[in-house]
Amino acid sequence: MGFLWGSIVLLCAVALLRVEGSEAQQTKNNVPRLKLSYKEMLESKNLETFEGLSNSSAYHTLFLDEEKGRLVVGAKDHILSFNLLNISKGYAQIPWSASPTRRDECKWAGKDVSRECANFIKVLQPFNQTHVYVCGTGAFHPVCSYLEVGKKPEDGVFKLEPHVENGRGKSPYDPKLLTASMLIDGELYAGTAADFMGRDFAIFRTLGKHHPIRTEQHDSRWLNDPRFLGIYLIPENDNPEDDKIYLFFRENAMEGEHAGKAVYARIGQLCKNDLGGHRSLVNKWTTFLKARLICSVPGSNGIDTHFDELQDVFVLSTKDPKSPLIYGIFTTSSNIFKGSAVCMYSMTDIRRAFLGPYAHRDGPNYQWVPFQGRVPYPRPGTCPSKTFGGFDTTKELPDEVVTFARSHPAMFNPVYPINHRPIIVRTDVDYQFTQIVVDKVEAEDGQYDVMFIGTDMGTVLKVVCIPRTSWHDLEEVLLEEMVVFREPVPVRAMELSTKQQQLYLGSDIGVSQMPLHRCEIYGKACAECCLARDPYCAWDGTECSRYFPMAKRRTRRQDIRNGDPLTQCSDLQHQDELNGLAHLQDKTVYGVENSSTFLECIPKSQRAATYWQYQHSTNDRKQEIKSAERFIHTSQGLLIRTLEKKDSGIYLCQAVEHGFMQTVLKVNLEVIDSEHLEELLHRDEDATSHVHARDFSLPRETPNQKLWYRDFLSLVNHPNLNSVDDFCEQVWKRERKHQRQKSHAVQQMHHQQKAVVNPHSHMHAQGLASKWKLLQEKQKGRNRRTHELERAPRSV
Repeated sequence: MGFLWGSIVLLCAVALLRVEGSEAQQTKNNVPRLKLSYKEMLESKNLETFEGLSNSSAYHTLFLDEEKGRLVVGAKDHILSFNLLNISKGYAQIPWSASPTRRDECKWAGKDVSRECANFIKVLQPFNQTHVYVCGTGAFHPVCSYLEVGKKPEDGVFKLEPHVENGRGKSPYDPKLLTASMLIDGELYAGTAADFMGRDFAIFRTLGKHHPIRTEQHDSRWLNDPRFLGIYLIPENDNPEDDKIYLFFRENAMEGEHAGKAVYARIGQLCKNDLGGHRSLVNKWTTFLKARLICSVPGSNGIDTHFDELQDVFVLSTKDPKSPLIYGIFTTSSNIFKGSAVCMYSMTDIRRAFLGPYAHRDGPNYQWVPFQGRVPYPRPGTCPSKTFGGFDTTKELPDEVVTFARSHPAMFNPVYPINHRPIIVRTDVDYQFTQIVVDKVEAEDGQYDVMFIGTDMGTVLKVVCIPRTSWHDLEEVLLEEMVVFREPVPVRAMELSTKQQQLYLGSDIGVSQMPLHRCEIYGKACAECCLARDPYCAWDGTECSRYFPMAKRRTRRQDIRNGDPLTQCSDLQHQDELNGLAHLQDKTVYGVENSSTFLECIPKSQRAATYWQYQHSTNDRKQEIKSAERFIHTSQGLLIRTLEKKDSGIYLCQAVEHGFMQTVLKVNLEVIDSEHLEELLHRDEDATSHVHARDFSLPRETPNQKLWYRDFLSLVNHPNLNSVDDFCEQVWKRERKHQRQKSHAVQQMHHQQKAVVNPHSHMHAQGLASKWKLLQEKQKGRNRRTHELERAPRSV
């Protein structure tokens, strides 16, 4: 069977060579070191899933309550509660649908009944120790209420209060529109659309003791068709009166800001104690300012490649609460290429932009320029406090300050990322970034920010950026790419629990949970653990396990910065070799003289390069196989174009990464000469017609294998290799199914043979003969279908 499967792989390898070409020599730095499918994640117990309710969808709103050990999820017409330890171990749910009247009104307004005329939960914000404030679209009639969750986990309380409030200014009407919200000191800050048509976008503050307040209405200088992504409270200094709210959103460029229609990423700021103006901007923000966030790759001739469509933001706390790091996910709206990027910003640069010149435009035909005139005092955007000016409230601000703030909400200088370039860029891939969370991890050689990036294909990338010589020279290391949903749906929400060391993900079809680290999958040797360069993991002397800074240093082997196993594990190399030999794949492959064969070898690490060595026998000296006329190296293995009898022997596939080499596969290749092949075929035919002659000296191939074998011979000699592409693709998918069928057939024949040689079972033998005849007929039919599959492409 080794020869049979090798022949299929050979054909697919030839097809692969046509598309690989020079790409095989490209750098592997941007490929994930490990790539795990959805099935592999489930089988390795590294993924827990909730497949969704039959009458719900859109599991987009997550609230992580680490104190009570629960994950609250807002979806279509439902609120759910999961145990943080394992979301697949049951859940509580509360149905909360729109009233029939509201659904009918929504339908009559021309909206989609199933996709829009429902109550999509958009807001889940902790209100106090016992309640969560929750809002939904209410079938284009936003509603809010209070969700009681109890004071302690053991209370087991999870119920929705019957009282319902108007949700305008808190939740959007349209479920497709993004909203961002945060509840601070009993007041809800929300960026959302405030009307049925989705045209009046605003930043609101509702609830609490103060009068509701919002941004200026229908003024494109303030907001121009925005999409809100995040709201955060970041202290300005040690005085709480100066605390500011920062908002992240994307919007259309202001008129005159760009030659054509363009989308810009923005950061906005508000003072927490803003109460609006006294005569102007009454119940409107007087401290609102916004600046552009730049995320671009510097190009030649000063032309940058911009990623302007902000998709998500994560604010990573540091030791200084006033100076968190801002991580932003960006995509591009370019028609030329598709791409995503991650940019990182400092609060120092953000504050510098808000202290810079205001953007100014005298008329509709003028470009935006820095304002050169006199700026009133106190500077617009400054919070009323004892720190600046001595004003107790914004209602006391001079009229000229409020008037200036109304006409100059935008800053001229943009905010550039740290190092003036993205830390991660992805172009020409089949996915785009959608979500990001970041975990600060303590390693042996320092602290590292580990990023978990969700994509629109239902995958999660685990990435760490490592400084080479300084923070201005970063090396991106893509540790893993994992499929976390059963279908390729976008990751819509992500929450990271440092307490549980788990990641929770929301999508259209359900919720998934995965651990932040899976050290055991990296391998059974010190070198493999070191090569992984995962800040979570280290070699503890016995296995690759979670790294804890307090552990004894002498037993921990870890090198995130360099990933150098030769330095870290040189004294354990012999043990590593023994571990490697214990898990070495060893298989036999048969080839036919003057034909071709393919030796498949795919290392677990996608960053490893493969080298092949040859031994005539176990006692002979090994010699490296270099690419030549007869031998071709591919990313999938070794192609031998024309087999000779002398090619029989042992082939060793070795993976090399960061200077460390290990043998991952041993192949025993036996080359069958042409004359012997014909003899085997004839003997196989005789064996098929005399199956109960008990000739057990024949080759081990069963009749159905012999039939497949003939198919391969015809396919190997196929006149048009271009026509096998589709066949190869199907065969890769069907290989496991064929193996199961073969195993079943072999078992059947084994039982039948035992029955035939039993002298006391004459009647059973007669029944067996008829069964065997039926089995042969079935196989012939299958063989005819295989030939039809081969012939089909010829007519294309």
